[in-house]
Amino acid sequence: MLLGKAVRLERIFNRNTGRTVIVPMDHGVTVGPIPGMVDFKGSVNLVAEGGANAVLMHKGMPRCTHRGYGKDIGLIVHLSASTSLSPFPNAKTLVGTVEDALRLGADGVSVHVNLGDESERAMLADLGGVTSRATDWGVPVLAMVYARGGHIADEYDPAVVAHCARVGVELGADVIKVPYTGSLESFARVVEACCVPVVIAGGPRMDDDRAILQMAHDACLAGGAGLSIGRNIFQHARPDLLVRALSRVVHDEWEVERALDVLAGEERNPGGAR
Repeated sequence: MLLGKAVRLERIFNRNTGRTVIVPMDHGVTVGPIPGMVDFKGSVNLVAEGGANAVLMHKGMPRCTHRGYGKDIGLIVHLSASTSLSPFPNAKTLVGTVEDALRLGADGVSVHVNLGDESERAMLADLGGVTSRATDWGVPVLAMVYARGGHIADEYDPAVVAHCARVGVELGADVIKVPYTGSLESFARVVEACCVPVVIAGGPRMDDDRAILQMAHDACLAGGAGLSIGRNIFQHARPDLLVRALSRVVHDEWEVERALDVLAGEERNPGGAR
């Protein structure tokens, strides 16, 4: 691995645990300025203060979110886009380059692929092209790979998710983001077929903090490298506390019950034994 890529990965991943808490904030292109995406700088500051390892956003937003104060946080620039207004919302197209991301000081780039969509061929070509270009520059690539198409019966089926993850690995991505399959055992089978870190997506908006923490806990226990959760974090009443609780689960291997104390403002013995 090129030194540049190794250094950038250490800005996205905790170098001691080899895991990460990423907060994607690329939703504005897809669905507009939803809650949590209006005061963009404020949202970034909250998740940074909570201890997130990195945020992910489109190339136009770093100019709105560079704070010049507070905790540092890694930056991943998302290169894919589509909108919910389109008749083809699952057809992602490239809207940026690796060079764009480097000019913004980014630590990595991400590409979204929806397997099973009619435009799958183009999205696969885009991912392959980006990983080749990123290799030239020593830039890590996160591949978000989902199964979304008319003939996909269940996008959370472990075999389908494992296929998605393997596509990202085989086309050269350095980090894979896929849906959680619903159980520790089934997700372990997804992870074991990948030689690069696998992180879980957050899925639809949830109102159950325990469920979010349990999902993160089980995914890591299955061999996952952390999470990349957006709406369930930035639309939370206290994004900073939720990120802190998730970080305890991901990096310190806290049990869910103990992590829930963080959300209640009652973190116990933060430097003590797990």
